[in-house]
Amino acid sequence: MANPTAAMLVIGDEILSGRTRDSNMHYLAGELAKHGIDLKEVRIVSDDAPAIEAAVKALSDGHDHVFTSGGIGPTHDDITADCIARAFGAQIDTRDDARALLQAHYDKSGLELNKARLRMARIPDGAVLIDNPVSAAPGFTIENVHVMAGVPSVFQAMVASVLPGLTGGSPLLSQTLRVDRGEGDIAATLSALADDFTDLSIGCYPFQINGVFGANVVVRGTDGARIDAATTRLAKELDL
Repeated sequence: MANPTAAMLVIGDEILSGRTRDSNMHYLAGELAKHGIDLKEVRIVSDDAPAIEAAVKALSDGHDHVFTSGGIGPTHDDITADCIARAFGAQIDTRDDARALLQAHYDKSGLELNKARLRMARIPDGAVLIDNPVSAAPGFTIENVHVMAGVPSVFQAMVASVLPGLTGGSPLLSQTLRVDRGEGDIAATLSALADDFTDLSIGCYPFQINGVFGANVVVRGTDGARIDAATTRLAKELDL
């Protein structure tokens, strides 16, 4: 059976403006690969309600799981929760269990749970809370969409909370072969290899060091023996 599929929706003007470099996609891809869920698509949208709603519906319809990051904080531009609720036709309001988590956290911190912070307790009806051991403000899961914070440390903690509850498939394995030749010199060999190993993904990633061209060939799949066979054949054919 094929592995479950996933998509990621990264939300925020700060990503698209270049002010903030997104690291959450890199982290999520690695964790999903280990869990046997194939990340197939990533979209980045601005803090624009119609864009968020359209993207989350399209991704939800096309994949087994959707992971979002960004836009669930206390400020005016944190609109993700409302957009997700509208996308699924759900009501949204302050929820008692989410409020209790925030109240306990801010009482312990000696800070006030003011109106702005209370926005983080607004959860769509029917959603399941995602634990946040870093800063208490929960994410949530509604249907097949897992809504998470954009702060990397919090995002990573939420991923760790969600993944154990998801059914995965076979972990994605890979081997890398460094070839000190240009892509044009090895393209025919790689093409023949790909034709004979259609169950594997064979990627060629060129580099240039001190004027010398080379490529890292990465063989990916879920069957370790097949990956070994393909890599061994490639090394032999290229006299490595």
